[in-house]
Amino acid sequence: MLTNVAALVYDGVAPFELGVLCEAFGIDRLDDGVPNLEFSICGPVIGPVPTTVGFSINVELGLDRLEEADLVCVPALPRGGFVPDEVIKALRVAHDRGARILSVCSGAFVLGEAGLLDGRECTTHWRYTTELAERYPLAKVVPEVLYVDAGQVVTSAGTAAGLDATLHVWRQEYGAGVASAVARRMVVPPQRDGGQAQFITRAVPDCDVETLGPLLHWIVENLGEDLDVDTLARRSLMSPRTFARRFRAETGATPHVWVTNQRVLRAEQLLEQSDKPVEWIADEVGFGNAATLRHHFSRVRGLSPQQYRRRFAC
Repeated sequence: MLTNVAALVYDGVAPFELGVLCEAFGIDRLDDGVPNLEFSICGPVIGPVPTTVGFSINVELGLDRLEEADLVCVPALPRGGFVPDEVIKALRVAHDRGARILSVCSGAFVLGEAGLLDGRECTTHWRYTTELAERYPLAKVVPEVLYVDAGQVVTSAGTAAGLDATLHVWRQEYGAGVASAVARRMVVPPQRDGGQAQFITRAVPDCDVETLGPLLHWIVENLGEDLDVDTLARRSLMSPRTFARRFRAETGATPHVWVTNQRVLRAEQLLEQSDKPVEWIADEVGFGNAATLRHHFSRVRGLSPQQYRRRFAC
């Protein structure tokens, strides 16, 4: 169970990405039913550390702080800059003892220098994915996704995608209810699936074009209905091909993937908050039967519905 988090900083740290980690793991949310985590920033130099925007932050703890962390976080740092040898050693030691490692944006390059991306799927900001692949040819770079969970190592794209990755970790450790409470305090969506595109083709549509917002709301309220592309296209008064193209442009995901993820999210809530049988939940969220629910739930969450309920039920 996640209880102890440390964020690594040194010269050139990006304050926004560091702030993402502080907001996700360093805030007292006991009043919202969220466990408090022990959180600190640390680095190879104790004292003022310059950031990318002209001010410094004061670091009071050295790299030995990483020795007790369950999760070591690496915010955006200079991707072409020198990574101190003691940082590389500390990251390798943390990894070898089983700590989980999470990077935001160009923090992936620090993990690459430490050899922690070798043989693993990973990502970074879409502007840097080609460079990441070229510099670390043993890494399996996945471009244009929000984050990649490779088990012990989680890498995420720029800025807001770091929030998505931290909420993913909260969900894995404490369940959908806690993750949603954290997201609600941060006023962000409780989940954007890691496989979504980093950038959406038409994020802000022309004013004279009706967006899919009302349809998405209807889908979430009617997950038990038949929600195939043909049905949704008819409801949107579009051809299936046009609908599928527009859906991907506006959401960053295919209709099937988006609907499936919404069904898994709703199944999570019901598994946590009710004692309804798995077969009933499968029908309620639109999977039809328990076997289909188990298939999709296990693929997305890495746990069976029964395992998830035992771990996270209220």
